[in-house]
Amino acid sequence: MLAGPGLLLGGCGHSPANTASAGDGAKRTAPAQAPAGTSGAPEATTYARLKGVPHDDAPDGATGGLVVHPAAPVPVLDKPGGRTVATLPAQELGGPTWVPVVQSSGDWRRVLLPSRPNGATGWISGSASGLLTAHTPYTVKVDLSRRRLTLLKSGKPAGAWPVAVGGAKTPTPTGRTFMLANLAPAKKTPSPLVLPLGTHSATLDTFGGGPGTVALHGWPDRSVFGKAVTHGCVRVPQDVLQALAKVPLGSLVFIDG
Repeated sequence: MLAGPGLLLGGCGHSPANTASAGDGAKRTAPAQAPAGTSGAPEATTYARLKGVPHDDAPDGATGGLVVHPAAPVPVLDKPGGRTVATLPAQELGGPTWVPVVQSSGDWRRVLLPSRPNGATGWISGSASGLLTAHTPYTVKVDLSRRRLTLLKSGKPAGAWPVAVGGAKTPTPTGRTFMLANLAPAKKTPSPLVLPLGTHSATLDTFGGGPGTVALHGWPDRSVFGKAVTHGCVRVPQDVLQALAKVPLGSLVFIDG
């Protein structure tokens, strides 16, 4: 779980630095000015609890891999042309914000948000100034009952591995989420990288002072893999972590079982 203003990963034992990788395939443009309509709206970050946002009604739904990055903050609406309920910032956890598009309606794009409640979504304008787009071929699937993670590229398995998932009292939350950030801890053990997701513990409102963000990360003791022993994070073998680190931000992650 990400914890505290210093992004301490208290529940998983990490202190990641504020570094992140961008999604692949996007052309960068000069940042645009913040648009009208964002003033006073809460930022859609992993620390926020948003009100009035629509819930993800297709938690098993696949997409074409479209992800978007706002070069400047953009308003998030409750429906196309509706009421502003949040602002999607240009950065998340020290790196660029990339979120997956899960539905389109005309020029409007419905995206997953990294905030509480889990499954939060919102609509942004596809014509917002400075909005960058990319396509990711990757999808991550975590099967909690089998305690197994599968990486897919263009719909085909690129690898599958046993992992450790949340214990009975602190289960890993289910549903559709996404790769939020790629963080490099100052201390490389127990994990050289931490990959926060856009979802949170359903049983811990906070952990170590932070918002209870769920992450993928490494673990040196291989005996934990295949077991339900974490505070909600998904622990993976170190070599698997390197493969996951190449998955572009915004790529979908499905957690079920």
